[in-house]
Amino acid sequence: MPLSTLTRARQSLAQRSQHWSPTTRGLLWTSAAGLLFSMLNALMRLLTQQIDPFQTQFLRYFFGLLVLLPVMLPQGLASYKPKNLRDQFSRGLAHAVGLALWFTALPKIPLADMTAIGFTGPIFIMIGAYFAFKEPMRWERWVAVALGFSGVLIVVGPKLSASGGWYHLMMLASAPVFAVSFLLTKAMTRYETPGVILVWQSITVSLITLPVAVWVWQPLQPWQWLAFVVTGVLGSAGHYCLTRSFAVADISATQSAKFLDLVWSAVMGFLLFSDIPSQSTIIGGVVIASATLWLARREAAKAAARKRSAAEVEAEAEAGGTT
Repeated sequence: MPLSTLTRARQSLAQRSQHWSPTTRGLLWTSAAGLLFSMLNALMRLLTQQIDPFQTQFLRYFFGLLVLLPVMLPQGLASYKPKNLRDQFSRGLAHAVGLALWFTALPKIPLADMTAIGFTGPIFIMIGAYFAFKEPMRWERWVAVALGFSGVLIVVGPKLSASGGWYHLMMLASAPVFAVSFLLTKAMTRYETPGVILVWQSITVSLITLPVAVWVWQPLQPWQWLAFVVTGVLGSAGHYCLTRSFAVADISATQSAKFLDLVWSAVMGFLLFSDIPSQSTIIGGVVIASATLWLARREAAKAAARKRSAAEVEAEAEAGGTT
């Protein structure tokens, strides 16, 4: 497809999206991030089955930084200077700790289970956003999160009593740590651009994980080097979409869209590892998807009602001014 055609299509989409509500745009950004991360997780699971998790963790973010360089250099490195370096490293440390737990458990559990356990993250994020940012928690959001978490329990419950329960608990422990990282990201969107946050996440996580990666280092095959290049592209694109969602909408309003990640991970697990979702995974996924779609419709209806009310008030004011 010619570049001019792609440019026109992008401009047309940008014009249409200007009329969408912030919640709708946030949900779309979050859904796109979920698809990219599901592809990334499938590739990372394949790599962690052959390479030490800590080396994998470092290379994932190091290559994430390398793929950003062609975008950074034309704009100048000075444009990526953070306004608060301490906050960048605080976020990087929280994310690195969560990643250490996550990468250790990743090769030991199915992708669908990993994704389902990760759905507990919105619970921690929702609570943190309420206390840290005073974000409104309307009853629809509480119901959607409660239904989504119920679906997660349906999926995960039977696995916790199995032999791999330790790794499931380790994956579960990473959820509140990632929630801290995401809340710090939300706070930084007030004074940092998405590009700066994305670049410095790769820098800080790479620096923090480098010492352990060197300690456990092992030689890589050519295809593994190429796979890490792909992880860098997928990870950077996913984090960019996620950061954009935090910037355009309340964090608690967009978290329900993450429950769709279970669909993506089930597809990836089947295609790459021949994992067939269990009955509990299917039932839980239906519950989760229903909660997501219901909240999206409620939020869209409320936004349309507010827009109509504002238009009516403006019309009445103009009519009153002409009499």
